Amino acid sequence: MSITFAKRILSPRSFLINQRRYGYVVLVPEIGEDLPNKNPLLSSDGLPEFNNITIENCLAAIGKQALEVEKTVQNVEKELSRPDKTVNVLEDVIAPLDEIGVQLETTWGIAKTLYMGNSSLMPTKSYIAINDRGRKANFAKFISAPIYHSISDARRGKGGNLTEVDNRLLDKFLLEGRLNGINLDEKKKSVLTAVTNKLGEERSKFQERVNLSTKRFYQTIDNYNIVKDFPQDLLQAISSNPLNPSRGPWQVGLQQPVYDKFLEHCNDRDLRWNVWQAYTRRASLFREKSLSNSVCAEEIRALRQQQAETLGFENYVQMSMETKMAGSVKNVQNLISDLLTSSRPAQETELEKLAEFASANGLQHNFEMYDIPFWKCKQLKSISAYDEDMIREYFPVNQVLGGLFELCENLFQIKFVERSVSVWHEDVKFYDIFDQTDGTQPISGFYLDLYSRENDKIRMQPTSGWMIGIRNRCKVSNISPLAALIFNFQIPLYGKPSLLSFRDVETLFKNFGKALQHLLTQVHYNELAGLSNIEWDVVEVSGLVMSHMLLHGNTLKKISSHYTTEQPLPDNLIEAIKMEKQHMAGFMLSRELYFTTLDLELYSKPQFWMDVVKELWPQFCLLPLDGRDSHVCSFTDIFSGDYAAAYFSHIWAKVIAADIYSNFYEVRNNEQNVEAVGKRFRDTYLSLGGSVHPSEVFRKFRGRDPSPKALLKTLGLNNFARKQQEE
Repeated sequence: MSITFAKRILSPRSFLINQRRYGYVVLVPEIGEDLPNKNPLLSSDGLPEFNNITIENCLAAIGKQALEVEKTVQNVEKELSRPDKTVNVLEDVIAPLDEIGVQLETTWGIAKTLYMGNSSLMPTKSYIAINDRGRKANFAKFISAPIYHSISDARRGKGGNLTEVDNRLLDKFLLEGRLNGINLDEKKKSVLTAVTNKLGEERSKFQERVNLSTKRFYQTIDNYNIVKDFPQDLLQAISSNPLNPSRGPWQVGLQQPVYDKFLEHCNDRDLRWNVWQAYTRRASLFREKSLSNSVCAEEIRALRQQQAETLGFENYVQMSMETKMAGSVKNVQNLISDLLTSSRPAQETELEKLAEFASANGLQHNFEMYDIPFWKCKQLKSISAYDEDMIREYFPVNQVLGGLFELCENLFQIKFVERSVSVWHEDVKFYDIFDQTDGTQPISGFYLDLYSRENDKIRMQPTSGWMIGIRNRCKVSNISPLAALIFNFQIPLYGKPSLLSFRDVETLFKNFGKALQHLLTQVHYNELAGLSNIEWDVVEVSGLVMSHMLLHGNTLKKISSHYTTEQPLPDNLIEAIKMEKQHMAGFMLSRELYFTTLDLELYSKPQFWMDVVKELWPQFCLLPLDGRDSHVCSFTDIFSGDYAAAYFSHIWAKVIAADIYSNFYEVRNNEQNVEAVGKRFRDTYLSLGGSVHPSEVFRKFRGRDPSPKALLKTLGLNNFARKQQEE
């Protein structure tokens, strides 16, 4: 439960706030006893007093502040109703809501940080209560008819001179209101409420069945010869005795990343098939009928169609586009078509070579889908020096972190300074960020919690990491941004430093990029600053740009140092890392485009889900679909998660990020030009937050509209696009 909940609370903010939860266990007190006027969770310097925070004062603070937010909404409504009132929408509506909102969100952010960083201090049940109370209070301003109509009047030119940023904020309120039915008559509002409630129930049911179906399967292995070549982390994860993982028996489940790594390293084809078929048939009629999600998936699709139609949209996909940079289904379809033109012919070549490699190395059967991960891994080792355990030795965490800080300081003209403050664990560090051009006062700050703690942290997979915006920038409250970065990296043991895999390094860079967008924002409004109000399909862009920096050999050398020899990552391993990124890229991209298209088709067409799958599969996948493959029944991202009709956001963000990084790459040999691009990136993506539409932000940075060419080049697929054009 906690992992699924963690995914949801840390996903991009949805404009569709009318989500509901059921079965509260902890009641949030509405008024805390003897609660002081100031936030009781903050010290005199404005930072959280983590070492003194308790569940009780978190609950009391959120209850009091939630009431204050709702009371402020009522007061604003009362003022707007005065017949003699001349409304200044920025002063009379936005300013009081922004000021009171940032106080609530700070307490909410503190509780979220404790939940992710030390769940023993903030258990799931307590945080659910805090999260839902915060959501309810924050939602009040978006469903207020007086506030909506006053903002609508101002947007039509009745509220004085407004800047583009002001209008962007007003548009947010109007869109939130429309998507939550504020313009509907009472009958339609009743329908929308009933649909929303039922949808919440069905989503929970879908997720629960996937969880149960996943947990109920395991494959027992008694033969050490099968597991002897497994990576150490996989062996520990499946061993009955993690302290002595070389002794069996071993149990393989369907949880990731165990499932993925098992398919890559298990040399027994029958065992691979058994685990693969169990995974692809989760929550389907081909497993336990009582856990089948087939009908549930259809019910969710029907409810979302009804929700969209009630709000005046043709279908749920059209409704989804209201909150995306893409803007229209046609734009997404054009991108999919452009990428598939390169990925499909590349996939044909890749699978042909992989099947030949497998046959030459002992495969005596037809090449099937479940053969791909194992032989893909074998093939990569045969053509490159890629060795995850060897690469890890070059990435001690302090060296990587120092290199990351230096890179950001040079690119964005900032400086990181560590400071001793109250924290939730002794391993946690705090850093102030200063602007190099005016270093007298910090412009923001962040906590850094690097290491895994078995019983205290939510852990989705070894590379999991979170960026939590504790507090947003708000001019009216004179508040600077505050964030927390929480990871699950190996702890230093027996004098050996924490060593990061390359996946860990990518996770660190990606989350740091997101944090910079939160911390370096220059927007004055809390509702627009940092990651607030950024369209879903570009919310990951800044993080992806930072992870792209790792494609540059000089960056890899600067952040690496062998933990014993102190030598930087050698050229052959740098080339191996780049090769791993491009290996089977056509197959992987085609598969992502399949799931992207499947999501759009399921939420725009009425056909039964299996009929949609059968129609789409051969367009993207060259190997035949297994007759019992029921992956739709466990597609949690689009049914129980927050990516319904939005799964394309992943590939859209990758295209934008690759295009942005290509500007850094183009000037890589000129230090002054690199610094100029870095400054432009800070002045756009890291500064503007949600105050400017992302299409305009991209144009401000790149001087044109985005193109998929950079992503194709990064994946090594640009030559396939050229061949298609020549043919």
